[in-house]
Amino acid sequence: MNMNQLKYVLEVAASSSMREAATKLFVTQPALSASIRELEEELGILIFNRTNKGISLTPEGSEFLVYAKRSVGQYAILEDRYLSANRDRERFSVSTQHYNFAIRSFTEVIRKFKPEKFLFSIHETKTRDVLKHVRDMKSEVGIVSYSSANEGVIRKLLKEYQLEFVPLMIRETYAYVWKDHPLAGRTTISLKDLKDYPCVSFDQSDGSNFYLTEEAIADYDFEKMIRSDDRATTMEIIAELNGYSIGSGMLAGDDVILQGLVSVKLEEEDPLIIGYITRSGAELSVYGKEYIADLQRFREITE
Repeated sequence: MNMNQLKYVLEVAASSSMREAATKLFVTQPALSASIRELEEELGILIFNRTNKGISLTPEGSEFLVYAKRSVGQYAILEDRYLSANRDRERFSVSTQHYNFAIRSFTEVIRKFKPEKFLFSIHETKTRDVLKHVRDMKSEVGIVSYSSANEGVIRKLLKEYQLEFVPLMIRETYAYVWKDHPLAGRTTISLKDLKDYPCVSFDQSDGSNFYLTEEAIADYDFEKMIRSDDRATTMEIIAELNGYSIGSGMLAGDDVILQGLVSVKLEEEDPLIIGYITRSGAELSVYGKEYIADLQRFREITE
């Protein structure tokens, strides 16, 4: 078993046919088929079912794919760290749900250290990806949240991925509407009041568990729902359709994207616990330590 074979399996699993995968991999179809068959023989399992209608993963193949993805991801990190042309640069990476304070602490780390050469990354992404990025060492620190609706799922994944969660704040639930929305002047609002307007939710695109949403009230049955995976798009939809989204009420006044939004307290309560995650027992870099130190200025929970 070698890394090329693992990459081949991932590409075939993501493609509609062996021919399509071979084209993307710049190899011949016979060579690709032979390489995967050799791997299957070595492992003693059948990874793919092959029929005249195409290819599909077997149950054993689906399980193998989980480990293959992790191995290829780890190898990519090693390549970037030790074999790339940028290996002499300082590195630091954070993954986060959609929270501005996470970005503020990230920029503060750069301001403080001013490294001469660096390659820093911040990934604003889905809940499961934040957890996976920290687990797989793509990021040192992650920012996640949970509410009563999804606490059980998140805690289960934290344990499974061997991650430690440190709470920073508890935030009540708010509706975000555009400044000229008919209900924008209210001090409080209920989901019943909003039933005629579309709720715009960040699309987790996971398909396996809607409880991984980063918004509160994850188990509410919204009659009108629009999913978006881009913040600017979400803001435009809210403005154009008198829509709303649900969040923690934290609106940064100098954030251009968020200008024009108004937060109104929701009468339905499902407080968000927001905090950071690290790998259990991991030794953080100086940048990771400084990032966590800077996060403390946003801490509202005292231990």
